[in-house]
Amino acid sequence: MRFEPILIEHKPDLVLVVGDVNSTLACSLVAAKLHIPIAHVEAGVRSFDRGMPEEINRVVTDALADLLFTPSREADANLAHEGIAPEKIHFVGNVMVDTLLDAVELAAQRQTWLKWNFKPHEYAVLTLHRASNVDEINTISEIMSALSQVTTYLPILFPIHPRTSKRLVEANLDNKVQSIPGLILSEPLGYLDFLCLLSQAKMVLTDSGGIQAETTMLDVPCLTLRWNTEWGVTIAQGTNVLVGTDHDRIIEEAKRILEGHGKQGSRPELWDGNTAQRIATILKRF
Repeated sequence: MRFEPILIEHKPDLVLVVGDVNSTLACSLVAAKLHIPIAHVEAGVRSFDRGMPEEINRVVTDALADLLFTPSREADANLAHEGIAPEKIHFVGNVMVDTLLDAVELAAQRQTWLKWNFKPHEYAVLTLHRASNVDEINTISEIMSALSQVTTYLPILFPIHPRTSKRLVEANLDNKVQSIPGLILSEPLGYLDFLCLLSQAKMVLTDSGGIQAETTMLDVPCLTLRWNTEWGVTIAQGTNVLVGTDHDRIIEEAKRILEGHGKQGSRPELWDGNTAQRIATILKRF
């Protein structure tokens, strides 16, 4: 409702939307109904799980878009399978990688790990925020039980998402989680501090899509606490392993990393820091 008057007033040549959040879909709907062309950055990624609100946002946005900027060949194939015209699809790489490569040296200078007296490669990082993990008491309990085993080997820093914190309190699990030895809770962190911690971690455990991509770029082993992922390229080519929320699998894969057998990966095609330039060139031509 707030976006529509802006488009009517300014009459843009094109609306550029990014990712898969609710505002991505909302702005796409408004633009489509006003007959303004739409470009979607991060098009074509799919988890094939319609239970995720983000998946609905991706599919509908891609159906409405006139330019679809994809981060992987896999995303191209997904769009082709959905009947998107090939002339709309542009493989450009991952724009998140542009940001990461631009910031990684600056982030390293912060030495954020010192705040918790960590040593590089002797700690892990955890993030949890997805409803499928934090809204189900049995699921979050199983994850935390597994992590309590992992923390006997190395500390885990847990910058806790406000949504997750709220759910733990509602489920009367907050004190139990806080009492796990070696699990260190912190406030949410800024991008540079978080990137610094990721880059020097022994491993990362997460249910975030973006962090799966970042750990692949940083060559840090990543255990994804989900049963599916929209970033299949990080499994096929990167350092990412899907472990779901299975107690024994989490411990098994964590031990594999601790023993020096973490998954090795390579940088996916066109994840080179020049994605924004490629997008700008195509937009100019359009």
